[in-house]
Amino acid sequence: MEHPDSHAADAAHEPLRGGFTSTRFVLVEPSHPGNVGAAARALKTMGFSRLVLVAPRVPQVHCDPEAIAMASGADDVLAAAHIVPTLADALAGSSWSLALTARTREYGPPPAAPRHAVQDACRQVAHGDIALVFGNERTGLSNEDVERCTALAHIPANPAYSSLNLAQAVQVLAYELRLAYLSEDSPGAALPTAGTPDAGTPLATSDDIERMYVHLENALIALDFLDPANPKKLMSRLRRLFARSGLEREEVNIVRGIAKHILLKSKDGAK
Repeated sequence: MEHPDSHAADAAHEPLRGGFTSTRFVLVEPSHPGNVGAAARALKTMGFSRLVLVAPRVPQVHCDPEAIAMASGADDVLAAAHIVPTLADALAGSSWSLALTARTREYGPPPAAPRHAVQDACRQVAHGDIALVFGNERTGLSNEDVERCTALAHIPANPAYSSLNLAQAVQVLAYELRLAYLSEDSPGAALPTAGTPDAGTPLATSDDIERMYVHLENALIALDFLDPANPKKLMSRLRRLFARSGLEREEVNIVRGIAKHILLKSKDGAK
């Protein structure tokens, strides 16, 4: 006779889909193999499996004995970790990214507490892959890395001792995101915020947006609006402006079209 709880047990072991498979956790230049293994364990306990490592100090860290020991049963997540040379490679194909930082930044998107930030993640994951980005244990994320991300989060820890281990920070974000994905009453799942595209509107990928910035910067230089020798953080400010808007693919194409015509007119005028 079939046990009455067998269906519940099967459901509990069913692979999670949706946001769980569309979310990547990115560790930028992790120094300690043990932290990478512990991060893999943190992901698996929350139902996630996509781990991306940007230029880890130990190149084959997923094979490192300390990493395997700290993974403690999450060997599959660790072994499947995707290793890439740059953050641009880690974000390729994603439509939204969240950078976790402990420091106040002059430029970049305004920071949010994790619980608020993951609600935004719930809205954005309907459009495709998203990424959560964590910095090096000692130096965190560079300003350039932060500016490459769409949104910024900060864990409001004890001000007198706010230092979190890398794997602990991953655990906090993975836990909050799990709750948000599983909650049927999640505001992000039911009520899109003003200015957020619906699920049928294709968002621009990280690659598309980076190409737009290059195109726009070249156009501003051609107009003599931007002096490459003295840029005065203009592109950083523009990145922050566009990061707040949740760029759609068509909007990126419009900006690039404007930049293309500026460059064409500039060349014509120089003849």
